[in-house]
Amino acid sequence: MRISIHALGTRGDLQPYLALALGLQARGHEVLIVAPAQFADMASPRGLAFAPLPAEFLAILESPEAKAMIGRAGAGFGAGFKLLKHYRHLARSLLDAEWAAARDFAPDAIIHHPKALGAPHIAGKLGVPLFLASPLPGFTPTSEFPTPILPFASLGPLNRASHALMIHGSKMLFPGTVRAWRREMLGLGSRSKPAELLGTLYAYSPHVVPKPRDWGAEVAVTGYWFLDSPDWQPDPDLAAFLAAGEPPIYVGFGSMPGTDPAGLTELVVDGLRRAGKRGLLATAGGALGNARACTDVHVIAGAPHDRLLPHVHATLHHGGAGTTGAALRAGKPTSLCPFFGDQPFWARRIAELGVGPEAVDKRKMTAEDLATAFRAMDDPAMRCRAANLGTAIRAEEGVAAAVHLVEQRLAGFGRRRCGPAGPGQGQVIRSGRAMPPSFSSMASRRAVALSNFNRTPTPSPLDSGKKSAPAYSRARSSLWTASDDGWQILSSNA
Repeated sequence: MRISIHALGTRGDLQPYLALALGLQARGHEVLIVAPAQFADMASPRGLAFAPLPAEFLAILESPEAKAMIGRAGAGFGAGFKLLKHYRHLARSLLDAEWAAARDFAPDAIIHHPKALGAPHIAGKLGVPLFLASPLPGFTPTSEFPTPILPFASLGPLNRASHALMIHGSKMLFPGTVRAWRREMLGLGSRSKPAELLGTLYAYSPHVVPKPRDWGAEVAVTGYWFLDSPDWQPDPDLAAFLAAGEPPIYVGFGSMPGTDPAGLTELVVDGLRRAGKRGLLATAGGALGNARACTDVHVIAGAPHDRLLPHVHATLHHGGAGTTGAALRAGKPTSLCPFFGDQPFWARRIAELGVGPEAVDKRKMTAEDLATAFRAMDDPAMRCRAANLGTAIRAEEGVAAAVHLVEQRLAGFGRRRCGPAGPGQGQVIRSGRAMPPSFSSMASRRAVALSNFNRTPTPSPLDSGKKSAPAYSRARSSLWTASDDGWQILSSNA
């Protein structure tokens, strides 16, 4: 089959989708990655077809206005909405580029990141099925926790309604642009048949956020989609630093920009010194700068998390979904210093699971606050829980489970479209391209276990000593489809 994956965001946003693309490609599918132009060098060397979206998307994040906005807002949920407004002038060119890529590739199915706003409408225009894939919850309503972009552990009876903030985000931010583009470029009106959403895939571990009981069978928590770098080796300076003493604490803030890199770096180094810890600082995103030369602190631009983090003592980072997953996979305690968006949500989960301390408040943190967080990650019970969680995550096959579910849903979609007299099971209806044979028995067993685990939370090795999570409740499941203005809901009893 020909499957296009539309992903929009930073490097950390894109990496899981590349991992999924490689999993699909290994099964014999033709895969196209549609993403910002800066990431062509991540896709092409891996043998993945690539269609660029405007490079300005990432450039805006690096602008002085964006840096100042994130710095002022701290971890406030409003920062995300304020930042997205800066993309309004770019929205039409992003939509046009998505459509051009899909029109040329002629996919049989589309998988999309929530920020790839054009994908649901393009799938409707082409008459192909759609999958929503997200590295964080929030696009399927649940009564068990509020939307991740709100800074609250619970809103009680308002939990379910709060998810409209993310689900209807595109409608609230770019309603006129999307409506005009649908009409002018796709020739779709308000009564056009929406794309059929075959499933929603959440690319994080059910050990970290279990599947809520009020999510239906069309929603899956698959496990993380890790993009590994098995051939990477540390440069001589980094290798020498790692070998010279106790494992360091890794400090990095991903793609987060910074208004005062030198000041934040000095604060981090002071905190490490107070705690008596060695530090490894990653500066790639710009939030950190170069530290003064000293034997206990080493600065790198960046390194693959899968290769580096198993060799550190603990981590301090911004709380992006991808970095959080990588830190937990390494089995080391992790402390979060959220900037904005969903990052406070992951910080709360880390504390609730007992695998890291309470989040450090970026807006008012001191060197002593950081030192306290660094010392807290020496706790033997916390380290044991983190190691157990890392073992559980490493045993998951997130990409394999996601690929199996995509193939399973597409096969069912083909049977519904064909009927008993049509092509055989697993055949593609639109173009006649064949579905690969059934998935491996290992992945099938993993999918069964995943389904069972997602439906009923079970005790795990992490339960001992961790904070209690909110009680689960059974409510209604939802299937979301694209309309001319954004998203509309089709509800069914779970």
